[in-house]
Amino acid sequence: MKTLKNYTLKNINLKNRIVMPPMCMYSSDETGITNDFHYTHYVTRAIGGVGLIIVESTGVVENGRTTDSDLGIWDDKHIEGLRKIVDGVKKHGTKIAIQLNHGGRKYTGTASQAVAPSAVKFDEKSTLPKKLTKDDIKEIVLKFKEAAERADKAGFDAIEIHGAHGYLIHQFLSPLSNLRQDEYGGDIKNRTRFLKEILQAVTEVWPKEKAIFLRVSAYDYKDGGITLNDMIEIVNEIKEYIDIVHVSTGGLIPAEINVYPGYQVNFSSAIKEKCNVPTIAVGLITDTNMAEEIISNDRADLVAVGRELLRNPYFVLNEAKIRNLDFEYPEQYKGAFK
Repeated sequence: MKTLKNYTLKNINLKNRIVMPPMCMYSSDETGITNDFHYTHYVTRAIGGVGLIIVESTGVVENGRTTDSDLGIWDDKHIEGLRKIVDGVKKHGTKIAIQLNHGGRKYTGTASQAVAPSAVKFDEKSTLPKKLTKDDIKEIVLKFKEAAERADKAGFDAIEIHGAHGYLIHQFLSPLSNLRQDEYGGDIKNRTRFLKEILQAVTEVWPKEKAIFLRVSAYDYKDGGITLNDMIEIVNEIKEYIDIVHVSTGGLIPAEINVYPGYQVNFSSAIKEKCNVPTIAVGLITDTNMAEEIISNDRADLVAVGRELLRNPYFVLNEAKIRNLDFEYPEQYKGAFK
């Protein structure tokens, strides 16, 4: 079974192809510092056998979170708690990455006003964001760079730049939220400029042997928004700076989405084929039969299992037992899997 076999990406040798994707726990406070819950949450999934854990969306600036309860990485004070999680996860043979994010207009906290490429609300209930100046943009690019440096100091194996789900990078990429008339708006190349500058800055400080992931939303589910063909063009524009694309859809605007098991896999498959890059598929994938179909048919290289890992931290161990596979179970739990 390919799903539970090793996979190598740059310096990362994953013991299997199951990924725990970033899922916000809203369990910090205004400091953005990790606590016992975060440690228990992530280390438990490592004991449970996943190949890679990507720590939840972590703000590169205080108002770059989605709420005031999200994790932060805008200050050196965040490094110690993150390093403790990294060390705990690695003890169990699991690799670990962290998702670096700026929420843009979707920030709902109180630190300061939300910002965006243009003064366009997410929805009627949202506050009007402040339009970023060019100097503001340069400052945010710098904050991503500094966050990458901190992630390296904390010992993460990889970083994921969050360009999806309607957050700031996605807001720049989509013509529905980016109405700028300068070099950061207009055609698709200009709308990609902010992402490209972030990736260029990050690669200056992130070790070359370590992987960089990019999370994207490949479809906006609204006329005039990003289409799959647009996202293929965007990925081709910046793929020299990344090692794998984590493919989602939606999140930019309120939209009706027909959700079903594996509903985003075709987007992953298309980007993998058209851009010639490895991908991670995600979206209501709930068992290794689904994962095996995706990987064996070359529709993705890794498979992210989110909600199922929230319900069952030992998902991988249980799937291996059900299929009577030769699997390295934790010593303390071997009696349960004989």
